[in-house]
Amino acid sequence: MNLIAPIRSQSWATLSPKPSSSSVLYALVQCFGDLSQSQCEHCFSESRNKIQQCLPSTSGRIYLNGCFLRYDEFYFFNQSSDPQIDTIKCSPTAPKITEPYLFHDFFKKVAQSFINVTEIASAHAGFGVVEAKGGVNPVFMLAQCWNTVSKAGCVVCLKSAARGLVSCLPRTEGIAMNAGCYLRYSTTKFYNDEATEIVNSSIAEVFVIIVLNMIAFLVLALVGGCLGYAKLSAKDTEFSSLLHLPAQCSLSKVLSAKKSNLNFNYETLERATDSFSPSRKLGQGGAGSVFRGDLPDGRTVAVKRLFFSTRQWVDEFFNEVNLISGINHNNLIKLLGCSIEGPESLLVYEFVPNKSLDQYLFGKNKTQILTWEQRFNIIVGTAEGLAYLHDGSEPRIIHRDIKCSNVLLDENLAAKIADFGLARHFSTDKTHLSTGIAGTMGYMAPEYLVRGQLTEKADVFSFGVLVLETVCGRRNSVFVQESGSVLLMVWNHYQSSTLPDSVDPLMRDDYPVKEACNVLQIGLLCTQASVSSRPSMSEVVQMLTNDDYMIPTPANPPFLCNSLTSNTTEF
Repeated sequence: MNLIAPIRSQSWATLSPKPSSSSVLYALVQCFGDLSQSQCEHCFSESRNKIQQCLPSTSGRIYLNGCFLRYDEFYFFNQSSDPQIDTIKCSPTAPKITEPYLFHDFFKKVAQSFINVTEIASAHAGFGVVEAKGGVNPVFMLAQCWNTVSKAGCVVCLKSAARGLVSCLPRTEGIAMNAGCYLRYSTTKFYNDEATEIVNSSIAEVFVIIVLNMIAFLVLALVGGCLGYAKLSAKDTEFSSLLHLPAQCSLSKVLSAKKSNLNFNYETLERATDSFSPSRKLGQGGAGSVFRGDLPDGRTVAVKRLFFSTRQWVDEFFNEVNLISGINHNNLIKLLGCSIEGPESLLVYEFVPNKSLDQYLFGKNKTQILTWEQRFNIIVGTAEGLAYLHDGSEPRIIHRDIKCSNVLLDENLAAKIADFGLARHFSTDKTHLSTGIAGTMGYMAPEYLVRGQLTEKADVFSFGVLVLETVCGRRNSVFVQESGSVLLMVWNHYQSSTLPDSVDPLMRDDYPVKEACNVLQIGLLCTQASVSSRPSMSEVVQMLTNDDYMIPTPANPPFLCNSLTSNTTEF
């Protein structure tokens, strides 16, 4: 979804889970009423950058001097206060207010004046500013209620916030950050002039304005993810001094990699892809579309345009950035960077010109038939990339979604493993991970599919299926009764000593029979039902590249029941 138009037409937004979705994510974003349109967009970019510190926590909130962003797993929209999260932040003890006792009473009157106006307003007035002078230090106050809170809830929240701010005196500034509102006072003016309008009041020289409509805004790209913060344009330099407050999360899980050189400018990527023109589209998956981009420095890149509509996809984005930003291997796709400063979140990869393996094997309009040598090199390259993830990287990584469509081919048809959205760390002190099922039917190992037990051997099983598909030129299926299972077909040929009959007929017998049979036998070894019987990926590389390596005899592979969905169904 393109968010630019909604940003310019709405002042705030909420996100609720759809009835058909497994996500339980609620989100609220709102700019304060003193911001211009461009300032609001900058503030949202800043809040998205900072709230990434909360992921993958199930809740987070961020207050900036201009906007608010919160997400949680429950319906919090009508909350006016929450003792567990309501926060008071006071300025340092020096300098102090010169007449704290006089100011104390005067401050409470100023706060009450805003509350009174809110109570009698004919419509729910969610924003207001006050300037007041009464012979003591001047006081400037800004209040903002969230649009999801009722008028009565707004008053309750502001009264609670005003009581809390009294504790900041005699300090010159205080901020109340409550579940339903934001209230700030200072002895120096901190909000934009556009928000003020002189109105007579019973308090000496009190200035009040209630702004009913605010600038445009929307959230759907909720929490992007990359590193560094959005740069403000030169015309908005006066707004660059945002009040930076730490993101508040239920858990303090932070991105492990923070390298500013990963940060791309959204407008640059938009121009590089001709505004994501359909003519530049390379493909589309469950989490987004991929476009070819030509950068100003001459580099050609692949830009993945993400669709953040579920919590799962947010997690996948952060996995991708965290896990592969520092990995460099010839058979793993290289992540060049990302952008979250615009209305959508983007990932930038090295450009791989020959698309994915499945298009060569199963595509309807195949323009090139892969030779045996090309298929063998792709299998070896994929094995070496996986062996690096399992044994060569620190920490170890389980990919969790090895399949032909996630193996890209470069200009030399060399394999590049892609799409690390489902990948997981796997420490050496654990025998397995217990996790929710995610992946593609037909490629998932039985112990993972049935019991949720994840080890690196799940990748080995998926690789075995990929090997059999690549040699046979047939897509695997879980519908055994329809004879769609490549595993069953190859196993039957292995049992009857007719393995060459499994090989893709499009190669027209132009392949080394013994080598092809060995590769099929390795594929059967990788897809054995017993986890301990499957080889490691390092052993698989040895089997493929060392002619003297003895290939063990495989046992029966598992056969999935026909009640399962087809291999195109993803979790």
